[in-house]
Amino acid sequence: MRLALPPTIDAAAFVARDPAALVFDLHGETMGTMWSVRFAGPAGTDTVALRQSIVARLAELVREMSHWLPDSVLSRFNRSVAGSWTTLPPDVAHVMTRGLAIAETTRGAFDPAIGKLVDAWGFGPAAAPGPPTAADIQGARATSGWSRLTLVPAGTSAGVSARAHLHQPGGIALDLSGIAKGYAVDVVADLLRRAGIANALVEIGGELVGRGIRPDGDPWWVDLETPPGSTIAPLRIALHGLAVATSGDYRRGAHTIDPRTGHPIDTGVVSASVIHATALDADAWATALTVLGPLDGLDLARDHRIAARLVTTIDGESREYLSPALVAMLDA
Repeated sequence: MRLALPPTIDAAAFVARDPAALVFDLHGETMGTMWSVRFAGPAGTDTVALRQSIVARLAELVREMSHWLPDSVLSRFNRSVAGSWTTLPPDVAHVMTRGLAIAETTRGAFDPAIGKLVDAWGFGPAAAPGPPTAADIQGARATSGWSRLTLVPAGTSAGVSARAHLHQPGGIALDLSGIAKGYAVDVVADLLRRAGIANALVEIGGELVGRGIRPDGDPWWVDLETPPGSTIAPLRIALHGLAVATSGDYRRGAHTIDPRTGHPIDTGVVSASVIHATALDADAWATALTVLGPLDGLDLARDHRIAARLVTTIDGESREYLSPALVAMLDA
C-alpha cells in the first residue's frame, strides 16, 4: 500500500485532539447520489439538528445549481433571453468565478458552459433519441463555451452591497456537474466548522474533504478509486486539510465530453484523481485532466503544481501516471 501524506501538518489539530471524542456518522441523498459525514465530537452531540442543517444547506445548493430542476437559478439562466443579466446568489457566483478561472487555465478542457453539448449527447435531463449528428454538434458548439460568458463580480455601489451578475449572450447553457459536487463538499465541511466541529471527513458521490484528525491521532485515510480490473497498486491518502476528487467513465460509462471538440473523449483515461486544498478545484481539475489525457494533462498539472493521478486503459492494458506534486507526497 502506497501512502500519500499532506505537504504540511496542522500542529494545532494535535494540540486540540480529544482522545475521548466519539466518531459519528451521518448519511443522506443529494444531487442524484449519496452524501456522508464522519466527524469527531463529544458525547451528547446533537446529531439530529446537525443533520437537518446539512440537509437544508444541500437542498439550497440544488435549488440554485441543478440542471434537472426547471426553476433552479441555473435553469432560469439557461432559458434567459440574449442580452439579459442574471443576478447570482453567492454560492453560484463563487462556483462560476472559480469555474471560469479553471476553464481559462485549462484552455477550455474544463468548461461550465457546455449544457447544449451535454443535452445533445443525451447526458442531461432529457434523453436524446440517438447520437447527435455532425450538424447537431456544430449547432451546440456554436452556442457553447466559457469565453462567451461575462461575469461581473459582486461589489458595492454607493455603499450598498451588490451581487454578482452573469450575462447571457444568447443560447448558452450552463452545466455545473463537473464542479458543483466538489463545492457542496466544501460547503458541508465549512458548515461543520462553524458548528464547532474541526475534525471531519465529508463525501458526496466520491468527492471528499478531510479536516483535522481522528480522535486516535490518525488522519482521515482515503483510498483512491481504482477502475475495476485495473492492476494499479493501491494508493491511500491522508486527507488532512485536503480534498480529493475523481473523474472517470468506469462508473456510468462514457459520458465525459471534450468541450473543444464536442465529442466524448478518446484519450484512454478511465480515471483521473486530483488532490487539492478544496474539493471544488479538485473536482474541476479532475474533469479537465480526463479530457486532456495523460500527456497534456500531466504537463499542465506539473506547470500548476496539481497533485494528480491518471489511469489509462488501452487495449486492455492499464497504466498509471503521477504528477510531480503527487510523487512528492509519496516521497514524504
